[in-house]
Amino acid sequence: MANFLRGFPWRLPPGRSGDPGLYGPGSVTWRVNGEGVLMLGGPRALLMQIAHPAVASGVARFSDFPADAFARLWRTVDAMLAVSFGDTEQAERAVEDVTAVHRRIRGRAPGGEPYRAMDPELLLWVHDTLVDSALVVHERFFGKLGESDRDAYVREMDRQAVLFGVPPEILPGSARAFQAYVGETLGSLEVSDEARALAPPIVRPPVPLALRPVARFQELVTVGLLPARLREAYGLRWTAGRARALGASQASIRALAPRLPEIARRWPHARAAARRAAERPARSSR
Repeated sequence: MANFLRGFPWRLPPGRSGDPGLYGPGSVTWRVNGEGVLMLGGPRALLMQIAHPAVASGVARFSDFPADAFARLWRTVDAMLAVSFGDTEQAERAVEDVTAVHRRIRGRAPGGEPYRAMDPELLLWVHDTLVDSALVVHERFFGKLGESDRDAYVREMDRQAVLFGVPPEILPGSARAFQAYVGETLGSLEVSDEARALAPPIVRPPVPLALRPVARFQELVTVGLLPARLREAYGLRWTAGRARALGASQASIRALAPRLPEIARRWPHARAAARRAAERPARSSR
């Protein structure tokens, strides 16, 4: 259990009073990213990321991913929560920590093509898998966002992309353009042998006995929400019975989640950020 939860993002330090950070109350990002159920989209995003051969090569070469897939997922979630809900300093520090790792990652894919993690196109793809997975999970388990909210979410999340090194001029800029980019990129990807070798611990992670029912549900969500083309490329089995099970689960969660108190459904980071933003800024000692 301890190894499985190593690195899990339990909380964020309080931060500076009155500093909302990158977003703030009223932002669609705070509303969407604060929901704990979005964690269900993490493995889906990872599978989409490594479907890009250059990303798969970098992960295979520079991380102990097969042995510790969830530690990598927790680190990604922790960074995203810090950027979304931290104060200005916490958000900047999280970006720099991730970027420092990315600067060291470069090499050649099995086909000989050079890659580097700071390549703008790779950064854009990784960012957009997170945004797309958040939108898909929110739609399935909470309800579809309106067109204006989807546009606002994509544009707000573009701020994160720029901080991580994506040039503003290559960002889609709207929900419609974003979906077109994701669809076009998915159509051009060829899942590599490296990606297929990395996939099993994402889909079926080794977990303690007590967490196996949770892991089976996570597998159902991951496989069911993955784009069909990638599901087939990874060789993941999907049946009508599993589709019905996912549909029933979605309906139950969609009915229950909005009725839960915030402490039971929203990330501690989101609740702490709301309290911090409402506080009066601390007076300078000078």
